[in-house]
Amino acid sequence: MAERVGLYPGTFDPVTNGHLDVIGRAARLLDRLVVGVAINIGKGPLFPLEERAELVRAETEAIARRCGTVIEVAPFEGLLVDFARERGAQMIVRGLRAVSDYDYEVQMAGMNRRLDPEIETIFLMASETNQFISSRFVKEIARLGGDVSTFVPALTLERTLARVRGGG
Repeated sequence: MAERVGLYPGTFDPVTNGHLDVIGRAARLLDRLVVGVAINIGKGPLFPLEERAELVRAETEAIARRCGTVIEVAPFEGLLVDFARERGAQMIVRGLRAVSDYDYEVQMAGMNRRLDPEIETIFLMASETNQFISSRFVKEIARLGGDVSTFVPALTLERTLARVRGGG
């Protein structure tokens, strides 16, 4: 049987418990999961690309061990389907939090399917405890001095707080 390889792309700025929820659930379905950390400087990232990739690697180690799935983390830029092909992924994994995500994600899936009909897009709903979490909200709340400790894992929390307080 062929190796089942999926690609979960995102900016992960910062990686949240919602991201880790989707990664953990996808890892149970796949032999290998590539987490693609998008450059996407247009979003004005809090963390530089390499640090985002480093945090995702650190935060996914336990998931890989628990699931027995290989989880690779790699930065990328350019077309998602090109990166998926380079990594041997047959599917793109996308997390859905709310109905508001659905329209955008369906359009993106359709475009990707047109660009490469051999690569499927699968959607995983975020668990009810993580549906409202977004990196954008985490950064905004942290910058305003709010408690984001239940939205991100420990290492990411430490680094996020250091960044927004000007120490990182």
